[in-house]
Amino acid sequence: MTSVHFNPGLDSKDVNGNSGMEEAAVQIDDGKEESEEPNTMYYRGRKTTAPFVMSFGFRVFGLVLILVDIILVIVDLSLSPESRKSVGTTLEAISLVISFFFLIDVLLRIYVEGFKVYFSSKLNIMDACIVLITLVVTMIYTFSDFSGASLIPRLVTFLRSLRIIILVRIFRLASQKKEMEKVTRRMVSENKRRYQKDGFDLDLTYVTDRVIAMSFPSSGKQALYRNPIREVVRFLDTKHLDHYKVYNLCSEKGYDPKHFHYRVERVMIDDHNVPSLEDMLRYTASVREWMAADSRNTIAIHCKGGKGRTGTMVCTWLIDSDQFESAQDSLDFFGERRTDKSMSSKFQGVETPSQSRYVGYYEIMKSKYNRQLPPPKTLKIKSLRIHSIAGVGKGNGSDLKVRIIVKKEQVFQCICAKQENCALFPDVGNNTVVISLQDGPLVCGDVKVMFESSAGLPKGYEDCPFFFWFNTSFIENNRLYLSREELDNPHKSKTWDIYKEDFGVTVSFSDP
Repeated sequence: MTSVHFNPGLDSKDVNGNSGMEEAAVQIDDGKEESEEPNTMYYRGRKTTAPFVMSFGFRVFGLVLILVDIILVIVDLSLSPESRKSVGTTLEAISLVISFFFLIDVLLRIYVEGFKVYFSSKLNIMDACIVLITLVVTMIYTFSDFSGASLIPRLVTFLRSLRIIILVRIFRLASQKKEMEKVTRRMVSENKRRYQKDGFDLDLTYVTDRVIAMSFPSSGKQALYRNPIREVVRFLDTKHLDHYKVYNLCSEKGYDPKHFHYRVERVMIDDHNVPSLEDMLRYTASVREWMAADSRNTIAIHCKGGKGRTGTMVCTWLIDSDQFESAQDSLDFFGERRTDKSMSSKFQGVETPSQSRYVGYYEIMKSKYNRQLPPPKTLKIKSLRIHSIAGVGKGNGSDLKVRIIVKKEQVFQCICAKQENCALFPDVGNNTVVISLQDGPLVCGDVKVMFESSAGLPKGYEDCPFFFWFNTSFIENNRLYLSREELDNPHKSKTWDIYKEDFGVTVSFSDP
């Protein structure tokens, strides 16, 4: 358990329904067993060995060896006595080495997981028995003298038949499959805080005692590397029976809401994108109503990976419920809770700048506009100035195409190479380029500006070097400047060899 201090807000009310304004210490379940391991060589060794034993590569290697050993047995049994004299000894030696590897594998897993935990699984018990039996059989077969046994034909037949027992090793694949799934899920979730106790191992984090962030509850092939939906249901029914509601933020996919007893609400947000202001207000109103209905009620929020879109909406609720006044404080808190620093320091909070910007918008809507939409503002986009463009694509903006999207519909497009719907004005001396829009669009509300190019992009950017979202109601003085760290894609440090420190975009508007 972690003790976290924050203003309890709507997540913690007194019996009269009044929220306390003083700082409160709330116990949050970290999802790890609370046994304090002594600082001895034995436990330090376990901590050091665990990442290796539970690594994807080690588990794949073991899986391959199972298949190799089974093939060796089949080949050995099919050999004629003459052929066996030349290669039989080699096959036996390889099989014996593999058998000892499997024994070491089991012993290491017992060491890492602990005797009680390891043998609490029936699959693990079966696995250990198969390893021991097949090791004994392999040793008997390897060290038997077939030349002397030829005087007793029945003994030869018995030993060859005994060799077939090793084929039961194929049943090890069941336990190995389970381990592979577990390792794959951990690898995909990276160092996100997982819930790993009470028989659960899920990419799921208690952000507060009543707010859960998790990855997508999956079925079929996706359950091999994401949270299996049945396990998520079992977790929520075990921990919060009849007192949980699930919010699915994925616009791209859903599932049958009957899994969660029809307590599922969807907010349609595209991956790496933002919710509309209207969706944010509808969502917080829904959560407020659910949380106020019963002090035991809990929400479980997910997108695909349980980080960007999930963090955006979790932080929005933290602000709405008075647990944080500042958008930045809520974002920092979410990142702290979602990141398991015992694994690595990689940040697992909201990283997409536009998503963080929209959390900031919600802070303003709550504090300034009393949880109402801000007054609408219609503006005309006149031009886009790109700062420090050298090294980005062709370095002069001629390779760019600009798309402007409002309410998921494209309202404007210009192609710089053809100067179609725009005029291009490079300023080499200042290392900038101005894209002046011809008949620029009138925009109101949530706006997405995408810059597309196929020239010199970082891997995985899908012809989109940078993009950003903004809402016109928050534009001041008809100008919006976004630095490198405020643009989606260039904000990642791995791209800073392309996007230099003073890279940025200025959008100029005019009144309609």
